[in-house]
Amino acid sequence: MKIAAIQMVSGPDVAANLASARRWMAEAAARGAQLVALPEYFCLMGLNDSDKLAVAEAPGQGPIQQALADAARELGLWVIGGTLPLRTPDPQRVRNSCLVFAPDGAQAARYDKMHLFRYDNGRERYDEGRVLEAGEQPVALQAGALRVGLSVCYDLRFPELYRAMGETAPLDLISVPAAFTHTTGEAHWELLLRARAVENLAFVIAPAQGGRHQNGRRTWGHSMIVDPWGVVLDCLPEGEGLALAELDLARLAQLRTQLPALSHRRL
Repeated sequence: MKIAAIQMVSGPDVAANLASARRWMAEAAARGAQLVALPEYFCLMGLNDSDKLAVAEAPGQGPIQQALADAARELGLWVIGGTLPLRTPDPQRVRNSCLVFAPDGAQAARYDKMHLFRYDNGRERYDEGRVLEAGEQPVALQAGALRVGLSVCYDLRFPELYRAMGETAPLDLISVPAAFTHTTGEAHWELLLRARAVENLAFVIAPAQGGRHQNGRRTWGHSMIVDPWGVVLDCLPEGEGLALAELDLARLAQLRTQLPALSHRRL
């Protein structure tokens, strides 16, 4: 099964971001991908954190969700829709939600980012909790032949989330749409992705924001696909584009037979 991680450099214009996302999804489908994943905040990298409030959609309706559903149906793809803001009862808070759409255009899953990023090194300051409401529940789904675990960006630093998703059955693919800062990404992005792949004996797809945005923020990029042995199958360092790879499920089964670490857990 071929999969594609889409890298974007999104800005404050939702319509332009949706057009760019659709173009890259079509390119991925043309190159044989059956599953594509968009980055965190693919639809909006606003000038201010509060810009998310103005474009937030009600669950199940709105142009962003419709664009994802239409792309999945018209291109015949599983679409992991990065993240988009969904409304909450509190008008000053939104959920940073990852929606998955099946090839028939139906919504197959929703995951709300559980861990909210905060960072302050004296030069860069981020606090997602100012406008985001944290999710509460891990989510995994069956996407064709793959059991897929959903996570978002900062979740990557919390390995217990992936253990929880794999309790009932092992994960075949871990999804990590992200907008890692350049500072933290340079230090930890690849390290953490490869660690999550190895410790869960699973493929990882990590679509990212990758470049300088109109709000002045610089994201790390390096969208990649990693195999269960920690091998990076493809990586796009910066700018818009695709990381593509064919998932060898026979190799996945072989590695789990050779090293049955998941069955050796004591805690």
